[in-house]
Amino acid sequence: MEIPFNKPAIAGNEYAYIADAIRRSHISGDGYYTKQCQSTLEQALGVHRALLTTSCTHALEMSALLLAIHEGDEVIVPSFTFVSTVNAFALRGARPVFIDIRPDTLNMDERLLEGLITSRTRAIVVVHYAGVACEMDAILGVARKHGIPVVEDNAHGLFGRCKGQMLGTFGCLATQSFHETKNIHCGEGGALLINDPSLVERAEILREKGTNRSAFFRGQVDKYTWVDVGSSYVISDCLAAFLYAQLEQRAQITAARGRIWRYYASTLNEWAMTNSIGLPHVPAHCEQPFHMFYLLMPSLDARQKLIEHLKARGILSVFHYVPLDSSPMGKKYGPFNCPQTQRVADTLLRLPFYNDLSEDAQAGIVAAIQEFSVDGSGGNTEDLARLALALAEPATVLALTNQER
Repeated sequence: MEIPFNKPAIAGNEYAYIADAIRRSHISGDGYYTKQCQSTLEQALGVHRALLTTSCTHALEMSALLLAIHEGDEVIVPSFTFVSTVNAFALRGARPVFIDIRPDTLNMDERLLEGLITSRTRAIVVVHYAGVACEMDAILGVARKHGIPVVEDNAHGLFGRCKGQMLGTFGCLATQSFHETKNIHCGEGGALLINDPSLVERAEILREKGTNRSAFFRGQVDKYTWVDVGSSYVISDCLAAFLYAQLEQRAQITAARGRIWRYYASTLNEWAMTNSIGLPHVPAHCEQPFHMFYLLMPSLDARQKLIEHLKARGILSVFHYVPLDSSPMGKKYGPFNCPQTQRVADTLLRLPFYNDLSEDAQAGIVAAIQEFSVDGSGGNTEDLARLALALAEPATVLALTNQER
């Protein structure tokens, strides 16, 4: 039996709602289902405004525009994240300042934040890795002290909480991903969450190609025209229809993923302790939405051997981010000191995790993992050599990660 790393799941009324969107004769942006999704997000999260976008990448780009990021500005961002997090600000001419991560949650190490702030710092971008919250009290304290806005890249953390407060509601802006690898998805999509009311009007303009089209449709102006820079960040209503069906089932999706996460955690605990392998850490004050389950292997060699061990049994497991500070582009802004990021990038392995992963399939994954010993052979030398060569090719890295974010 082949077990993929990810498989997009149907949650409920996706087909019916897409058909209904077509019947309504409005399948471009800001139709009935786009508005339903936005309203659902605003009410469920308690944000001032939610705007669906074509991707989380585009929501991040809108954030950079809204914060008026310019050439020569600096933006503090973790090195352990997807490239979109930093690209959005680099596109505006900003210099990314890469911060290392904590060894437990793999989030931005807030203890290093103060030392990276300069007179040119214009934003702090946090990433809630695996849907587990960053230490927001400390981060916001530093940000307020220096008058620096915080943006949450919450691609992993929709409906997660920190001390009872929803992720995506701490920063002045936050972004969401609805890529097919996310808990709640529509293939490709995202959202910009706006917690600062003063940013709403311009956000609507940027999203509509720099026009005041949204104000026109509300009857606030008698015609719409070009008033600012912008781009086409509006999602199709067919995708929004799919997404709305998923959002309707958010409680059931979270419950199903919770069962998968807890099964991995309970059945792999003893094996992990025996083999000196790390499992995800979720602080008591965090409520996660169960986005992923990963292992922290003792070494790069052990990680690659386990990937091959599982692959030989028809199970696809993958690594995650290549540290941005050590990438070809990242080196242009450095050097930076991110040893924890490098360690995690070399040793982290993500297990298959999707909404309708069956109990039988998951039991098979766990059984295959428990067959593996870090001290054992774990695969032949020729296979490992071929894999090491493949990992040097960017295209293979993208194929193995199987994930936009």
